[in-house]
Amino acid sequence: MNIELLHKEVIYKAVTSSGPGGQHVNKVATKIQLYFDVLNSLAFAKAEHERILTALSKQLTTEGVLQINCQESRSQAKNKELAFKKLIATLSKASVVPKVRKKRTVPKAVKRKRLNDKKKHSEKKKDRNFKHP
Repeated sequence: MNIELLHKEVIYKAVTSSGPGGQHVNKVATKIQLYFDVLNSLAFAKAEHERILTALSKQLTTEGVLQINCQESRSQAKNKELAFKKLIATLSKASVVPKVRKKRTVPKAVKRKRLNDKKKHSEKKKDRNFKHP
């Protein structure tokens, strides 16, 4: 993942934020909406790009754009920084190669022990069952 290229491909839009701030919140656009075109991005290797597309398929728009909103701070610059950090975290999490699951076989000794234990238990129960003539 090329972070310099990511910086160039990201589009920021400032919007009025909701939440605390009184009159100030109505006048100043501090909420940041970050738009990143994952489909046409050149910041990833081919395999990494495919993994990201499959992992983020539910979060992308029909045009293949990922939208991230940030209104945690009252500062537009701080929100811009936080939104970009969220983007990097999301992309790095999506690009991780899933671990291959290896099927584990149960050792023969363990199987044998389990079957012997079952047999002993059933014999113990069977011996308790005494029938009158």
